[in-house]
Amino acid sequence: MKRYILRRTLISLATLLLILFILFMLLHFMPGSPFNDEKLSLDQRALLAAKYGLDQPLFVQFLTYLKNMVTGDFGLSFSISRDVPVASLLETRFPLSLELGGWAILLGTVVGLIFGSVAAFKQNTIWDTFATILSVIGVSVPSYVMALALSYYFGFKHQWFPILFDLADKSRSLVLPAISLSLFTMASVARFTRTEMIEVLQSDYILLAESKGVTGFRLFYKHVLRNAAIPILTVLAPLVVGLMTGSLVIEKIFSIPGIGQLLIQAIQSNDYNVILAISFIYSAMFIGVMFVVDLLYGVLDPRIHITKGA
Repeated sequence: MKRYILRRTLISLATLLLILFILFMLLHFMPGSPFNDEKLSLDQRALLAAKYGLDQPLFVQFLTYLKNMVTGDFGLSFSISRDVPVASLLETRFPLSLELGGWAILLGTVVGLIFGSVAAFKQNTIWDTFATILSVIGVSVPSYVMALALSYYFGFKHQWFPILFDLADKSRSLVLPAISLSLFTMASVARFTRTEMIEVLQSDYILLAESKGVTGFRLFYKHVLRNAAIPILTVLAPLVVGLMTGSLVIEKIFSIPGIGQLLIQAIQSNDYNVILAISFIYSAMFIGVMFVVDLLYGVLDPRIHITKGA
């Protein structure tokens, strides 16, 4: 097991290094530059490029950036907040996106599991139909449509929650964005939970457990949920990263100053260091989550084990 973890860690680090290199090269091959102000002369742009080290060969720039990044230095912002460290920009925005994503994950997972479980145990009843309809709506309707609808009904019409984000009232301001962001996850989890649980409920070992007198919550938790958890976890893992890093559209609609909104501003202004830092964080979180999921497989299902040659 230790050998497997070490091997996966090294592969993950190599993958991150490759992703960082590709992102770095793609950004520098993009049209334009961070200094697109028409008032700047060619000489002034050359001086700015020399100031930030952009006149050096690309490979030298990459090695310099990599060396600084290891120490937590993501460089300076070129245009959004000139000469302000990118780490400082992320310091205030990243926790807010994580909090929004955390609530969306919790809401989407819990409600999705409840709906999917009820639909599976009450198969072919009105409860099953109701949960299925909600799942279809959640998957089909884009999150920004639900965001606008919730914002109009609960924010504008009834004024229960703020329409735009207010740091002084952060808890209430995150309610509508979290619900909007969680709907797709909620629907996906409910749909896969229903499918997997129905298959598990029809298995021979469930009939054997029921014949031994195992019923109710013990049957659900120990036999049904645990055996259906692996496919659900596989579906949920990629969604977790997207939710934890916030949503570009949702943050834009509710004016949430998270990293999603910062990324849009950075792309529009060709702020290389900001784009690179946020893209790298996305990649690192995705690889980290998938790594944890691989380890959880063995915890959820003892039949899955790491062979000696793995």
